[in-house]
Amino acid sequence: MMKILVPLALAVLIAAPASAACVAEYKAKRDNPLELFYGTHRFDGPCTLSAARSQLRGQLASQGMTLLKVLSVRQQ
Repeated sequence: MMKILVPLALAVLIAAPASAACVAEYKAKRDNPLELFYGTHRFDGPCTLSAARSQLRGQLASQGMTLLKVLSVRQQ
Protein backbone atom coordinates (compact mmCIF):
# COMPACT_ATOMS: atom_id res chain seq x y z
CA MET A 1 0.00 0.00 0.00
CA MET A 2 2.79 2.45 0.91
CA LYS A 3 4.53 1.74 -2.42
CA ILE A 4 1.43 3.03 -4.24
CA LEU A 5 0.84 6.11 -2.07
CA VAL A 6 4.34 7.58 -2.30
CA PRO A 7 4.45 7.81 -6.14
CA LEU A 8 0.86 9.10 -6.14
CA ALA A 9 1.72 11.82 -3.61
CA LEU A 10 4.77 12.84 -5.64
CA ALA A 11 2.70 13.03 -8.82
CA VAL A 12 0.19 15.33 -7.11
CA LEU A 13 2.94 17.60 -5.77
CA ILE A 14 4.60 17.85 -9.17
CA ALA A 15 1.33 18.54 -11.02
CA ALA A 16 -0.04 21.05 -8.48
CA PRO A 17 2.01 24.13 -9.47
CA ALA A 18 1.11 23.74 -13.14
CA SER A 19 -2.61 23.88 -12.41
CA ALA A 20 -2.48 26.43 -9.58
CA ALA A 21 -3.96 29.85 -10.07
CA CYS A 22 -2.14 33.13 -9.60
CA VAL A 23 -3.31 35.98 -7.42
CA ALA A 24 -2.36 39.57 -8.20
CA GLU A 25 -2.73 42.51 -5.83
CA TYR A 26 -3.37 45.79 -7.61
CA LYS A 27 -4.27 49.47 -7.31
CA ALA A 28 -6.74 51.07 -9.70
CA LYS A 29 -8.71 54.29 -10.10
CA ARG A 30 -11.93 55.60 -11.58
CA ASP A 31 -12.30 59.27 -12.55
CA ASN A 32 -15.21 61.72 -12.16
CA PRO A 33 -15.34 61.60 -9.18
CA LEU A 34 -11.94 60.18 -8.35
CA GLU A 35 -12.16 56.80 -6.63
CA LEU A 36 -9.14 54.69 -5.66
CA PHE A 37 -9.30 50.92 -5.39
CA TYR A 38 -7.14 48.17 -3.95
CA GLY A 39 -8.01 44.63 -4.89
CA THR A 40 -6.93 41.12 -5.72
CA HIS A 41 -7.56 39.22 -8.92
CA ARG A 42 -7.25 35.47 -9.42
CA PHE A 43 -6.23 34.29 -12.89
CA ASP A 44 -4.81 31.30 -14.72
CA GLY A 45 -1.69 31.41 -16.83
CA PRO A 46 1.88 32.44 -16.19
CA CYS A 47 2.34 33.97 -12.76
CA THR A 48 4.18 37.12 -13.86
CA LEU A 49 3.65 40.84 -13.46
CA SER A 50 3.19 41.31 -17.21
CA ALA A 51 0.55 38.57 -17.40
CA ALA A 52 -1.27 40.12 -14.45
CA ARG A 53 -1.14 43.58 -16.05
CA SER A 54 -2.61 42.37 -19.33
CA GLN A 55 -5.38 40.43 -17.58
CA LEU A 56 -6.25 43.29 -15.25
CA ARG A 57 -6.22 46.11 -17.82
CA GLY A 58 -9.00 44.50 -19.83
CA GLN A 59 -11.11 43.50 -16.87
CA LEU A 60 -10.81 46.86 -15.12
CA ALA A 61 -11.45 48.83 -18.33
CA SER A 62 -14.76 47.02 -18.73
CA GLN A 63 -15.68 48.41 -15.29
CA GLY A 64 -14.62 51.95 -16.17
CA MET A 65 -11.42 51.72 -14.15
CA THR A 66 -7.74 52.27 -14.95
CA LEU A 67 -4.99 50.02 -13.61
CA LEU A 68 -2.41 52.05 -11.68
CA LYS A 69 -0.03 49.37 -10.46
CA VAL A 70 0.28 45.62 -9.90
CA LEU A 71 1.73 45.35 -6.42
CA SER A 72 2.49 41.64 -6.29
CA VAL A 73 1.81 38.32 -7.98
CA ARG A 74 1.86 34.99 -6.18
CA GLN A 75 0.92 31.44 -7.02
CA GLN A 76 -1.86 29.92 -4.99
